[in-house]
Amino acid sequence: MFNTPRLAPNYGSNSVNNFGVGSMVDNPLSNSIYDSDGLDPWSSAPSPAPPPLPSSSATGGGSSFTSVIGEAAVPPIYHEAFATVDAASIGETSVNALSRVLETSALSATTIDKIVSLVSSKPRVSKEEFFVALALVAIAQSGRDLSIEMVAALAQENALPAPQLNLSAIAPSISGFANYQIRAPMPVRAYSDDPWNASKLPNAPPPTAANGILSNGIPSSISGTGLPSNWWRRQENITVNILGQQGFILNRYLVYEVATDRAPPVPRRYSEFVILWDCLVRRYPFRLLPSLPPKRLGPDESFIEQRRRGLARFLNFVINHPVIKEDGLLAVFLTEPSFESWRKHSTISYEEESVSKRVDRVEEMAIPSDLEDKLAIVRGKIGILIEQWQKICILAERMIKRREAAAVRVPPTTPRRPFIPAHFGLPSFSSSSDVADNASMASSVFSGLMHPGRALDNPSQADTARLTNALKVVVEVNSKCWRGDECELCSGVRQGVASVAAHTQQHGDALEHRARTLLYSTLEALKAQRDLYIATRDLFIRHDRLSGDQVEKLKKRVETNSLKLEGVKQARKDGWEVEADKLSGLIEKDQAGITAALNRRVFVRACMWHELRVVLHNRENTLLTEAAKTLAREERDFCEGVTVNWGRLVEALEPMPFE
Repeated sequence: MFNTPRLAPNYGSNSVNNFGVGSMVDNPLSNSIYDSDGLDPWSSAPSPAPPPLPSSSATGGGSSFTSVIGEAAVPPIYHEAFATVDAASIGETSVNALSRVLETSALSATTIDKIVSLVSSKPRVSKEEFFVALALVAIAQSGRDLSIEMVAALAQENALPAPQLNLSAIAPSISGFANYQIRAPMPVRAYSDDPWNASKLPNAPPPTAANGILSNGIPSSISGTGLPSNWWRRQENITVNILGQQGFILNRYLVYEVATDRAPPVPRRYSEFVILWDCLVRRYPFRLLPSLPPKRLGPDESFIEQRRRGLARFLNFVINHPVIKEDGLLAVFLTEPSFESWRKHSTISYEEESVSKRVDRVEEMAIPSDLEDKLAIVRGKIGILIEQWQKICILAERMIKRREAAAVRVPPTTPRRPFIPAHFGLPSFSSSSDVADNASMASSVFSGLMHPGRALDNPSQADTARLTNALKVVVEVNSKCWRGDECELCSGVRQGVASVAAHTQQHGDALEHRARTLLYSTLEALKAQRDLYIATRDLFIRHDRLSGDQVEKLKKRVETNSLKLEGVKQARKDGWEVEADKLSGLIEKDQAGITAALNRRVFVRACMWHELRVVLHNRENTLLTEAAKTLAREERDFCEGVTVNWGRLVEALEPMPFE
């Protein structure tokens, strides 16, 4: 049901509520904001060609070198070497890291450069490509010719050679730079047993239930003046990792790992995220709640990675919401080892929170009388904010990927569309002046924005690593001068070129680490800001659809039945007592309905005021301040490190002779 192509919702200005026709309750997944490639994930259009990503196991595929290695037994030195440069266990490494490993093989720089060129033409190296490179090292050490075909032939014979490496002598990846922290995906866990079994989890808190039915939310009312001091520093963090495909051939599904501080990591399917979302939006229709990233027929690795990050942002939002974080089903979702087995033995309540919660007189008086005017101000600007934050996310991701040189090469005839037509009519990022293709990339993340229709001819990060290897080859080839071993000019220039190669490698490492940090922290903070405003728009849509009541209709019916009751009492015909009791019962029932509807009306206003004052106002300002300060501080440290690196190179090149 989730893969059916759907028409794009029209958020135009012709609707009554200025937000178009919403479908947040009936079909939460009918639209998407997570496709940065400009395609509607619900459409039947094929996925664009993705750049290499760590989670190659997500789609059951992997590197093109997977078929080269096949099922051959890999010598232990292969895994040991890869673990040395993949401390975060993300399943890939950089060309720089591969070059550092190969340098411990005592092979010539020319051979190392040839091996790197054979196994990868991109800035990142997968595990399979890394293993092929080590096999080529062993082949070169044995004196044979280098070729991928030779590696494939040895793999078919299950005789992959073990290279001679001195891993303890691997050069450090960074010299003079801060060690940037990267939120890398968690290591893949192998579950030997069925992940959907009903095993017990001692540390998981039991769900609160009444008569076997799981209740929603906290029992208290929504009193409170806001969030505690420094709340943004005490937010709970949830990590979503990809475990891979499971199930049978005709029923394959992707499994995620949800890790929190509450309990050991638990496996979850996307359909279980949908169940959680559907329950939360029914229980808390008047709370800010982000949408889920969608599914797509035949997703590629890029789409799956974007969806993983979207799921992580969704969970991190709800787990830090002042009200929703206490929901019982959310606690079960984060801690229960088998959510499917738990659902078979439990009943989930979809009762709206207004049924079990009340707003006292003091809280009701705290709701401003001009609440509708305040909400109207937010309504008026929410569309523009969504449009601009969507643009900010696209531009930031484009620049970060250029820094890491992981962007897909887009042919000039089919440029990447810089907006999402299913949601926002963003203006084209065009410029009247053309920017040269060979424009240099500056160190700052907010510099070097090029024409959107252009693509970089070569990945700059890979160029940095290959430039380092090429300089080392030059040093090696010029080790002998025609004038003899006593040529001071050749010797001094050779030492200078070697210094340039060393500092270029350090600069490439720093660029890579900074880009990865931006990708996993700064960019996610920007997308969380965008998600917040989209959740606000969806809240207004739900409010317009669900906040109505039947108070006026019930009042008229009570008035009509009261007149009938008076007439029956005055007439006193045979059996009038039965008719009078019947009318009295109807009147009491309608009066109770009026009371409940009025209480719900007050509760809805209290919820909207709480979400505006506590959630939206705090998150859109405080978290943006934190992200901006963190970005400025980290960019300053990075630029200072770059300055120090090139300053040391200037000092190292002082003795480099001219004649």
